[in-house]
Amino acid sequence: MPMKRRLYFCMSLAVITIASIIAMRLSCRSVQNQESQFSGVVCAATPEAAAAGAEILEASGNAVDAAVAVSFALAVTEPAMSGLGGQTQILIHAPNREPLAINGTSFSPQATPERATAEDIASHRATTIPSTVRTLAYAMKKYGSGKISWPQALAPAIRYADEGFVAGRFRARVWASHMEDLRQHPVTKDLFLKKDGSSPTEGELWQQPILAKTLHRLAEYGADDFYTGEIAREIAADMAGNGGWITLEDLQNVPPPVELPALKGSYRDWSIFTLPPPGSGWGVLQILNLLERSPVDDLLPASPQRLFRLAQAIQIGQTSRRNNPIKNLLDYHDEAADRVSKDTAKLLLEREISAVSGETTHFSVVDAEGMAVSVTASVNAYFGARVTSPNLGFLYNNYMNEFEIGKPEHPFALRPNAMPYSSMSPTILSQNGKANLVLGSPGSSRIISAVAQVVQLWVDAGIGIENAVAAKRIHVVPDDKLYIEAPNLADSMLAAFTQRGYQITEPRMDLVNGDLNPYFGGVHAIAREKGKWVGAADPRRDGAVKYARVMTK
Repeated sequence: MPMKRRLYFCMSLAVITIASIIAMRLSCRSVQNQESQFSGVVCAATPEAAAAGAEILEASGNAVDAAVAVSFALAVTEPAMSGLGGQTQILIHAPNREPLAINGTSFSPQATPERATAEDIASHRATTIPSTVRTLAYAMKKYGSGKISWPQALAPAIRYADEGFVAGRFRARVWASHMEDLRQHPVTKDLFLKKDGSSPTEGELWQQPILAKTLHRLAEYGADDFYTGEIAREIAADMAGNGGWITLEDLQNVPPPVELPALKGSYRDWSIFTLPPPGSGWGVLQILNLLERSPVDDLLPASPQRLFRLAQAIQIGQTSRRNNPIKNLLDYHDEAADRVSKDTAKLLLEREISAVSGETTHFSVVDAEGMAVSVTASVNAYFGARVTSPNLGFLYNNYMNEFEIGKPEHPFALRPNAMPYSSMSPTILSQNGKANLVLGSPGSSRIISAVAQVVQLWVDAGIGIENAVAAKRIHVVPDDKLYIEAPNLADSMLAAFTQRGYQITEPRMDLVNGDLNPYFGGVHAIAREKGKWVGAADPRRDGAVKYARVMTK
C-alpha cells in the first residue's frame, strides 16, 4: 500500500475508533442515567406465576391484566390447586372507588339428581360446571387496561406448558402424596405422572403439551371456545363418555360472573373489604370483630394471652359458620349484616359458644396506580376430581362434594343449578380510599383462620407483612379440636388449653417445611409499608414475590 494511502487509512481508523469510544461512553452514560420505575408487585403461589404477572405489568398492563396472566400460569405450574376446570373469585379495589367482587362461582349441572348419594359424587360426576375461564375473560374485558391483548395474557402460561417449569419442593411433595390417587384414572396417570407412574420430583422439569394445545386454542379463539366451541364439545363428549352430568347445554348456558359490592367491615381503624357469599369473607370479619374486643396488648406476639384469644375467636367464628350459615346466597345482605355486626360479636362472646382437606390457591397484585386485586381460585381438593379429558389436559374440579348430600331441607342441599358454599376469602384493608393490605389464602376452612390471624398481627403488632405471614398459626374447628403449628409449645400452655376443653390435635404433617406446615394455609400478601409496597409469599409453600419495574430516562 502506498505511503499516502496508508497514512490516510490509519487516520481514518483513528477517527472511527475515537468516534466509537465517544459513542460507547455516551451510551454508557445514557444507561447510567436511566432509572427503573415501579410498575407493580405480584405475590403468587409459584415463582413462574409471579413472573408472569410482573411481565404483564412491565408491558403496561394493569393489576387485572396481570391477574389474568397469573391465573393461567398457576393453572399450568400449580395444577393441584387451580386450573381451567375450576372456579375463581376476584376482589378489585381501585383508588378512591368502592371495592367490588366478581363472583366467579361455578354451578351444579342441570342433570344433577337431588337424590344422589355420596357414592355418586365421584370422578366426572364430582364436577361443577367450570367457570374460571369465563370469569377471567370478563374481568379483563371490563377492568383491564386495554393495552394487553388476550393472547398476551395467556402467553406466559403457554410457554410454561410448552417448555416446562421446574417443580418446587412443596409442589413435588403434594404430587408425591397424591400419586396413588392420580394413578386410578388412566388418562390422569398419563398426563400428570411420569411414564413409570411416579410423580415429578423437586427440581425436575415438567411439560404439558396437551394443556399447551388447549391454551393455544383459547388464545386464538377466545374464552367463548371453552363454552360454545371445540373445547366445549370436547368437555361434553368426555363427560358423556364417562358418566358425567355436565352437558354441552350446561356449558353454553354458563352466565357471565355477577358483580357484587365487596362485603365491608372494620378492624381497629381499618376498613376491611372481603368476598361476599357464596364466599366466607363474613367469617373473617366475624373473627376480627371478636378479636377487636380484646386489648391490643393481649394480642401481641409476646403475650401469653394471644393464643387463647385467637383460639376462642376462631372457634366461635367457625362454629357460627357451621351452625348458623348464611342461607340465601343470592339475597344475603340482611343475614350478612347481622353476622358481621359488632353487636353480634359481643353477644357471641357473652354466650361463650366456644366453651365446653381441601385446597386452593391465592395471589395478590398491585399496580403502579394503586389498583389492588385479590384472587382466590380452586379446583377444590388437591387435584380436584383427579380426572381429565385426554385431549384437553386440565383437571376437573370436585366442588360437588361441597353440597349437603341426603339433606334436601338443608340450604346447601345438592340440587341442579346451585352454587357450592365456599371458604374463599380474598380480602383488602384500606384507609382513605386507598388499599394498604391485599391478601388471601388457600386451605379450606383454614383460609378464614389464616387471613384473620395475618390481619390481626399486621394491624396490632406492627411487625411487617413478611413477619406476619411467617408467624406460627392455629386453627380450631367447632368440635373443639385445636391445631397448633408451634412445635415447642410449653407444657403449661398445652395443659391450659386442655383445661379449657380443647382437644390438642396433630394436623397433617407430610408436607411440613421445617417447622412450618402448609396445613395452616398459604397466604400471599402485599402491604403498603413506609410508603412502599412490600410483598410476602408464605414460606410454607413455593410462592414468590416479583416486583415489576420499567426503565425510564
